[in-house]
Amino acid sequence: MPANPSRGSPFIKMSNTIRELMTLMDRCALGIVLVVDEQRRLEATITDGDVRRAILLGLELDQGVSELLATRKGKARNPVTAPIGTTPEELRRLMTEYGIRQIPLLDVEGRVVDIALESDYLADSTLGLDGFIMAGGFGKRLMPLTEKCPKPMLPVNGKPILEHLVGKLRAAGIQHVSISTHYLAENIIDHFHDGKDFGVNIEYVGEDQPMGTAGALAKVAVGDLPLLVVNGDILTSIDFRAMLDFHREHSADMTVAVQQYEVRIPYGVITTDGVDAVRIVEKPTLRNFVNAGIYLVQPSVCKMVPPDRTFDMPDLIMSLISAQKRVICFPVHEYWLDIGHMEQYERASTDVARGVV
Repeated sequence: MPANPSRGSPFIKMSNTIRELMTLMDRCALGIVLVVDEQRRLEATITDGDVRRAILLGLELDQGVSELLATRKGKARNPVTAPIGTTPEELRRLMTEYGIRQIPLLDVEGRVVDIALESDYLADSTLGLDGFIMAGGFGKRLMPLTEKCPKPMLPVNGKPILEHLVGKLRAAGIQHVSISTHYLAENIIDHFHDGKDFGVNIEYVGEDQPMGTAGALAKVAVGDLPLLVVNGDILTSIDFRAMLDFHREHSADMTVAVQQYEVRIPYGVITTDGVDAVRIVEKPTLRNFVNAGIYLVQPSVCKMVPPDRTFDMPDLIMSLISAQKRVICFPVHEYWLDIGHMEQYERASTDVARGVV
């Protein structure tokens, strides 16, 4: 496609699977895949958000694209398009009006000729987010490596974990990053200073004593922008722009990135009713969504964190739900690794060396 020829064409058929769709979306990196017929006439568009909603609904990856579209009701058949030759001014207007980042451009017979991308038509490439990295933990599970080095500063393929993460935020268009510190804070501050050498503006939020996984939010200076909060021991290729779009689309107060986690039980599981057996399932696989340690919060959420005691993320999430604030989940299908044990730390270096992340 002219929009990004080096990454291949973002075309898929109704007969393809959701797994093939996700592979194509990751490879093209346009945030959209176009469902077309044999003549390349547009039948539907599928966005990054559509895929993540399908995961939350429990669709299997080997189900068809048509089944994903069926979950979207009327939206699937009415994509926003424009004729080839549409002026940049009109494309910008359409993107702003409909809150979209891509518009398929069609010829007179409805065939896709190109895709107009937000990055080509809107001058501001910055992301409307501030970043906050939580890097104050002790890293006890990685002792003795963390005896004289905070876990976020452990080297992965020649660079600290935290530097990989800061680079991801910068590449996404985030310009201001706060970092919470406690254990061996000087190691972090001496490496990053004010952040200018790393392409961002860095401020530090010092914890005099451990405040829990959410406590430092009470001390961070927030403005009008949503805050992207990330654990300082994570490697990921998550699309932060897509996460922000998802957050805005659902008018969320907090968006929690989640990872699907599977546990296979190596036995037949019996369901009982009193003493009676009513069902048996042989070696079932249980699937649940787990917290991925990445959050988007509205500035007002930080005000709900008490400043004078330990407060963890589960406490904050439940406080928001109790207050009838909207907390939503954003499934992560990209690379994600929580470096909590030696096994994950060793894998991190291998994955970075291979270019997986």
